[in-house]
Amino acid sequence: MGHTRRYENSLVAILFFTWGTVFLGRMSQLYLAPYFAPEFHLSHEQVGSVASVLAITWAASTFVFGALSDRAGRKPVLVPAVFAFSILSWASGLAHNFHQLLLVRALMGAAGGPTWSTMTALIEETSPSDRRGRNIGLVVSAAALVGLAAAPVLTTQVAVRWGWRSAFFVAGTPGLVISVLLWKFIAEPPARSGIHEKPSFSEYISILRHRNVWLCCLGATGFMSWLFAVNVFAPVYITEVAHESATTAGFLLGASGLGSFFLGFLLPSLSDRWGRKPTLLLMAAMSAVVPLAFLVPALYVYPAVLAFIVFVANTGQGIATVVLVLVPTESVAAQFRATSIGLATLAGEVMGATAAPILAGTLAQRHGLAISMWLAAAGSGLLFLVALFLHETGPARAAMSAIKPRIGTSVPEQPDVAD
Repeated sequence: MGHTRRYENSLVAILFFTWGTVFLGRMSQLYLAPYFAPEFHLSHEQVGSVASVLAITWAASTFVFGALSDRAGRKPVLVPAVFAFSILSWASGLAHNFHQLLLVRALMGAAGGPTWSTMTALIEETSPSDRRGRNIGLVVSAAALVGLAAAPVLTTQVAVRWGWRSAFFVAGTPGLVISVLLWKFIAEPPARSGIHEKPSFSEYISILRHRNVWLCCLGATGFMSWLFAVNVFAPVYITEVAHESATTAGFLLGASGLGSFFLGFLLPSLSDRWGRKPTLLLMAAMSAVVPLAFLVPALYVYPAVLAFIVFVANTGQGIATVVLVLVPTESVAAQFRATSIGLATLAGEVMGATAAPILAGTLAQRHGLAISMWLAAAGSGLLFLVALFLHETGPARAAMSAIKPRIGTSVPEQPDVAD
């Protein structure tokens, strides 16, 4: 048991840095847009397209390779994906025009997508139920600490001193080391040792019968619309509309990301006790504050106050843990865990991370950048509505199910299946 707990904690630590490094590479283009966009003469739509092309290839590969890892194992998919993603992240600094950058980021999305579904399924299968929310929340929160808090500060500071190309080189290097650590350390989780059958295509389709799976797909759309509308256009809004410097934008977004890190593992940990549904409702309401705060001109007079507001309101990584990982995997059979993560992520990436930045960019070009922040707030509102209809899947529900036979109830618990 001691060895198992030590391995669990070590795995959490390694996957924490893995996901932080991957998200650093993915988000770096958003913070460097004020530097390379003028050089490449990009419009707002083109800035959104660079983010969207990565999202669409990420979405497809997350689902396809997540399903593949359900059959072939986590390690054979995860290690090559992290290595290839890091190489392509580094190569972003070699682009010399819009089309080259678009191609590199598209390939980067295809390489990065598998890391999400395989990594989160791996930690879910390695964690006992009473620590599942905590462990997944901690790993996922690395995206906030590294990709949303450190990345905007790191990339903008490197870009100011040595140019935006050097910032891409810095963002892509750590993943090469991480891929070696993953290759040497991780093992297939014990939870998969009893899974010998390879599901048929019709069995994969059967996960669509679960009501929670459909709702998580819709909730993921709202969440990723919020996430990418904020992170794609807030840096441009702060510099062009609020007339603040790029380093100030980096400071504000860094504060927001740091808050997302702390709430990203605190709230999913509490969901192990409170339940997934009430925690998700709280997080959806809080997240709407972030884009709305950026729209208040008076707050830019007191940047420390604005930084504090977005720090305490950003629940993004906690939302990702619950709506993209915990609820889908707790709603389906064990052999479809990564597939369910991939399906929810596919929907969110296509509709939220791909369509939303394009829509926001088009509307911003015609009606001003403020509309992109309102679109982000609307994404949080959609997530809140979805959460109202979710079936609870957390440990509290399992405990109540265990108590039912002892208190004389004879009505079996109904499966979480759509009518």
